Amino acid sequence: MNTPTLSQAQAYLREAEILNPGPWVAHSIRVAEAARIIAEHHPDLDPNTAYILGLLHDIGRREGVKGMVHVVDGYRFLTARGHPRAARICLTHSYPVKDARSGSSDWDGTEEEFQFVVDYLAGIEYDEYDRLYQLCDALALPQGFCLLEKRWVDVLMRYKNFTPFTLPKWQATADLKRHFDEVLGQNLYGVLPGIAETTFGL
Repeated sequence: MNTPTLSQAQAYLREAEILNPGPWVAHSIRVAEAARIIAEHHPDLDPNTAYILGLLHDIGRREGVKGMVHVVDGYRFLTARGHPRAARICLTHSYPVKDARSGSSDWDGTEEEFQFVVDYLAGIEYDEYDRLYQLCDALALPQGFCLLEKRWVDVLMRYKNFTPFTLPKWQATADLKRHFDEVLGQNLYGVLPGIAETTFGL
């Protein structure tokens, strides 16, 4: 998969934090931690790879405070450095509904960039790593792991962007959780520490 090494991924994230500091960095680390923990219980996922790709899923935010175009920014950044698998996660993690119109915020890139996302999503079939980050992105606040519903409301309150895709996207993410529950043979909330504390402020 030509995945970056852990030291490379950490260096990319440190550089990105200097360019655009913000809670997205802590969120990226939480996503990576969730992905690694789930992968440790999954027969077909590698925990180290899961952690590294999780660190980089939002790396496009290095380009500044932007909306959905960060998925293209991240894809370009990692593709240019020879990491196509990590680049793919930058694009797919935001689309549990496989439709470029279903982003959590308004599209703020060019028409050409939007069409690139449309064409890219149409040209692939999601695999287990794509599904992993679509789920983990919805399990992680900067301060820790949380119930899906907590993250859904957090995103909706920040972007104030309730669209015809919002409820289908929530349903698709809930379906992903059920999928991973079945693969793990247990409720994955049970393997992620601190969910109650983060969700309920305990």
